[in-house]
Amino acid sequence: MKLGQQPTKLDFRDRIIIALDVKTANEALNLLASLEQQVSYVKVGMELFYGEGYQLIEKLQDHNLKIFLDLKMHDIPNTVAGATAQLTRLGVDMFNLHVAGGVRMMEAARNAMEQSVSATQNKPLLIGVTQLTSTDEQMLHQEIGIPLSIQDAVGKYAQLAKNAGLDGVVSSPLEVEKIKEICGQEFLVVTPGIRPAGGLQHDQIRVTTPKQAFAMGSDYIVIGRAVTQAENPAAAFISIVDSLLRGER
Repeated sequence: MKLGQQPTKLDFRDRIIIALDVKTANEALNLLASLEQQVSYVKVGMELFYGEGYQLIEKLQDHNLKIFLDLKMHDIPNTVAGATAQLTRLGVDMFNLHVAGGVRMMEAARNAMEQSVSATQNKPLLIGVTQLTSTDEQMLHQEIGIPLSIQDAVGKYAQLAKNAGLDGVVSSPLEVEKIKEICGQEFLVVTPGIRPAGGLQHDQIRVTTPKQAFAMGSDYIVIGRAVTQAENPAAAFISIVDSLLRGER
């Protein structure tokens, strides 16, 4: 979408990632069926991937879906580089690692991805996790040991990710403006912790509505239970997209 151009339903469908937070491939495929081909981008997290493996990714690719593989890698540079090479060859569209692993780890991952991508595939987006949306300032200070505000900690991590050559980061929508200020508008920000107006927060702390997230500058938003646990997931998804087009929520 060009700057200043009115967003369309297709624009929002490509920027809303639905979290397949289920345990089995059958549950994931049944959920997709209930979404009635409204969704174009899905997130596969640790529980589902560890349970079903590469075969699930292939099944999702057979449905022409874009895939964000959310494994949050964090290890020594050599180990993360090897894992990155495997995930790149798998052909997913986006995957992530923890910025807390440091610049050398992130650079090793980026180099492994660039060396492993084939001439016939699009280069996946490599993004870094800053702070989880379940983290509040007390946890950041007393448990994680970072004596900064959430905004400053996330901003520092985003700068490290950019320095290492990553495409963007994961953060709550509340930190997007700070990240864009530090790293530039082209640096991608993927934001979980999205709840439609009146929705339950569950275990998320730093949350916003879809409209607020996009207004704050999010490039992609991740939505889970508000859609996947709705009585009619397809209708819930369509309602969110329509509300964004109308400028509601």
